[in-house]
Amino acid sequence: MMTTKLFVDSNNELQEVELPDKPQGRPVLKGMATLFSYIFHPVFVPVYLVAFLLYVQPFLFAGISGKQKGLILIQAVLMYTFFPLVAVGLLKALKFISSFKLEDRKDRIIPFIISNIWYFWLWYVWRNLPEIPDAFRVFAMGVFLASAIGLLFNIYMKISMHAIALGVVLTFLCVLALTHHISNVYLVLAFLAAGWVSSARLILNDHHPAEIYWGLATGFLAILLANIVA
Repeated sequence: MMTTKLFVDSNNELQEVELPDKPQGRPVLKGMATLFSYIFHPVFVPVYLVAFLLYVQPFLFAGISGKQKGLILIQAVLMYTFFPLVAVGLLKALKFISSFKLEDRKDRIIPFIISNIWYFWLWYVWRNLPEIPDAFRVFAMGVFLASAIGLLFNIYMKISMHAIALGVVLTFLCVLALTHHISNVYLVLAFLAAGWVSSARLILNDHHPAEIYWGLATGFLAILLANIVA
């Protein structure tokens, strides 16, 4: 479809030109990007992995009762999702941050620090529970390290928290696949999710490509370090 536009040229004469209409799919594309950004928000992604390994591929938790699995999931929801969201809500109410979306790099400093406390506490709790497998302790330490490294990167750039979270999960699943049986379907889905969400952040103009790449690299590095120190 073409749209007719009128303009005055350099000779002060009225001219007519046909311009292509703006693509109609752009709002739909942005809507899908927003949806993916919310579904795969950093406060939800670690819980997805915990639930996946508890109930979909529970080889790490063989012999653990349903009640124990439920308690582990509740702990993950509280530390990875509930308390960080409450903290951001309080910070916004007290006007320490300007937006719930943490669009400004400075707004992310306090949420990063608070989240680090919850993440470290969960690792410390799981570290001392006999029913928690070593691989899960590595994951918890990886989440903490990724957040800590992300805080340092935040000094220089608005690093993508979405990319950090997906980098942690993707790297953890790849490492786990080397020692345990995980269907290739789940690995492919994890890679697709990382690609979709990374693209969504670019479509919404929330990040530059470098901030996405460094976020994924941070998640990768955090899991490798966690395998050493956890």
